[in-house]
Amino acid sequence: MYDGALGDLIEELGQLPGIGPKSAQRLAFHLLASESADVERLTSALERVKAQVRFCEICGNVTEAEQCGICRDPRRSEALICVVEEPKDVLAIERTGEFRGRYHVLGGAINPLEGIGPDDLRIRQLMIRLQSGETKELILATDPNTEGEATATYLAMLIKPMGFKVTRLASGLPVGGDLEYADEVTLGRAFSGRRDVD
Repeated sequence: MYDGALGDLIEELGQLPGIGPKSAQRLAFHLLASESADVERLTSALERVKAQVRFCEICGNVTEAEQCGICRDPRRSEALICVVEEPKDVLAIERTGEFRGRYHVLGGAINPLEGIGPDDLRIRQLMIRLQSGETKELILATDPNTEGEATATYLAMLIKPMGFKVTRLASGLPVGGDLEYADEVTLGRAFSGRRDVD
């Protein structure tokens, strides 16, 4: 619809996840109306991220150093490793303040329809980490969807025979949620994951 630089910007913004054509157009016009200094700061931030941010050599989390802050922290327990799909999942768990172990970021989930198999994930690196002998339990915190469940099942079948305790995050009803709005899978998991009342 738009030619030249504006059309190119709309097309590039539309390639971002979660950004449809209308959102891309809104963002492009916002940038067009913004002060040059604001656009330059955004451009600089994007360039710095591409140049400086990489993945931790141990866990696969994002970092600007060779190892992320969690892997460098001696207060974090190596006995517990929480396996997640993406670096954003680490941030979500860290916000709870409940987990004091280490992480392992797989870089995705098994998804045969997208051509993603176990060899496309950081499973080999996880197996190498487990050889250190320090880890006692793996917490599988993959997404509660078909791909996440397939990944968790695959990892459990691979790792349990090695003698490690393998657990899965509980899933169920959100706090403040209404039963009438819960889907059958969520409600079923809430029933199977029920616990004693203190």
